[in-house]
Amino acid sequence: MSSHAILILCLAALACQAASTAVTLVVPDIFRGTNLGVHDKVDPTEKIFNVLDHGAKPDGSGDSSIAFIQTWIAACRNHTGRSRVVIPKGTFKTGPVIFAGPCNCSKPIVVQVSGTIKGLNDISLYEEPFWFLFEHVEGLVLTGNGIFDGQGSHSWKNIDGCSSCSPLPASIKFNDVKNGVIRGITSLNSKGVHVFLTNSQNIRVRGVNISAPDTSPNTDGIHISNSNNIKIARVHIGTGDDCIGMIQGSTNVAINNVVCGPGHGISIGSLGKYENENDVRGIIVKKTTFLNTDNGIRIKSWPGSTPSRASAMIFQDLIMQNVRNPIIIDQEYCAGGCNKNQPSRVQISDVHYINIRGTTTSKIGVDFICSSHFPCKNVELRDINLKYIGPSNGGPITSICKNAKVGFGGIQNPPACH
Repeated sequence: MSSHAILILCLAALACQAASTAVTLVVPDIFRGTNLGVHDKVDPTEKIFNVLDHGAKPDGSGDSSIAFIQTWIAACRNHTGRSRVVIPKGTFKTGPVIFAGPCNCSKPIVVQVSGTIKGLNDISLYEEPFWFLFEHVEGLVLTGNGIFDGQGSHSWKNIDGCSSCSPLPASIKFNDVKNGVIRGITSLNSKGVHVFLTNSQNIRVRGVNISAPDTSPNTDGIHISNSNNIKIARVHIGTGDDCIGMIQGSTNVAINNVVCGPGHGISIGSLGKYENENDVRGIIVKKTTFLNTDNGIRIKSWPGSTPSRASAMIFQDLIMQNVRNPIIIDQEYCAGGCNKNQPSRVQISDVHYINIRGTTTSKIGVDFICSSHFPCKNVELRDINLKYIGPSNGGPITSICKNAKVGFGGIQNPPACH
């Protein structure tokens, strides 16, 4: 382990206690019904903790990782009143940074980012797959008009096409965060996932911009696992992978007013890759636009999976513009190879597609490939109006419903499958 990594871990340990990452209790949502912008401006009762006071360098020189962590410890652990960590205008370079709780300050602690933070390019510094890690914190606001620039182009070339490589660092990771807000910031060119939410509850993501080239590998915009009550709104995401991906244990996720593209669309899954995965349920995607994406709404699971469920999903008022696969369920998903002779044992049910319109480059506008042992149940298609804009040869737009029990209502273009 490098001396840099040892020093960071030692400092982070000062701010850590043993904490369970399992979400077992319902945590009251302190942000429900509130104006999330109330934390954009400094409150007179707050104490300001500026990273410059701890030695951070705003001219883009050196490594400001330790200064950032020391500022967090002062605000989170060593202060009992209201705290605001300020990363001012300027350019700061850091390696991995851990902002860990529990905190002794009043809730929520605010982290205001006005400058540009650039991730150091030496990938050996990142011994765990994160750049900025927020964990074991109850009451957290990450806000500002600043930029997290992962400088991922230096790393992508080493992992593109490598299915066995370790994941590259997520730019912003929330682990065991309860009552959190991410607002206004920009995530640019992450090495791996841009925003990773795991083992967390009551998280709001609003007014965030996420961007990476469409050729960048594994740069998911927002990745969610084992988390409950997540709300994402007014977000623009364009990456080389899923705009938003929800895997095992994602429950009560509401996505509204998102612009997705380029990228792979919005995905539930992949599911069933690992044993004993937690169920996915309560997913709502509304008023979202997909621009030049590979997929629109995709549910995907692996063949041969252990039993789990994905249920209670609503996809409503969606616009597809030049989308390859607008509506797709793929229970034979096999990235990197697998045995398709073993059917998926993920039970998909209660899925509703309502008022979805736009254009597609595929002759198959609705493509349901469900499990032969656990057919998709109670799937609804209502008011689907998709126009094919690809090459003229090959016949009209169609739909496929393999091992799926589907009900139809209203406009059906492509025609209903049977």
